[in-house]
Amino acid sequence: MAIAEVTVIPIGTGSTSLSDYVAQMQKVLKTQKGITYELTSMSTIIEGSLDDVFTAIAALHEAPFLSGAKRVSTSVKIDDRRDKPSSSRQKLRSVADKLSGTATGNVTELNPNPS
Repeated sequence: MAIAEVTVIPIGTGSTSLSDYVAQMQKVLKTQKGITYELTSMSTIIEGSLDDVFTAIAALHEAPFLSGAKRVSTSVKIDDRRDKPSSSRQKLRSVADKLSGTATGNVTELNPNPS
């Protein structure tokens, strides 16, 4: 399963507010087949097969144009792990386990305070 982090920035909108565009893009995601997604404060996380993720990204990129944007900049990061099942939640669980000390192996402190 592929996990993608997508940030779509409409340019030339006449306003610094983007929430109307973000809301429209979330509506577009609801129509996409084969994916799950989560809106964060800075981006959207999309999970699914690589083909379905790319289809959703293309639809997200197009959405601001349909809402009047004159230019759109889209940034994408993809994590496509094929050796074992993976998901965004599983990745977060893995880190939480290490922080709580329940995972096996050595865990170094993430924010040592050398004072």
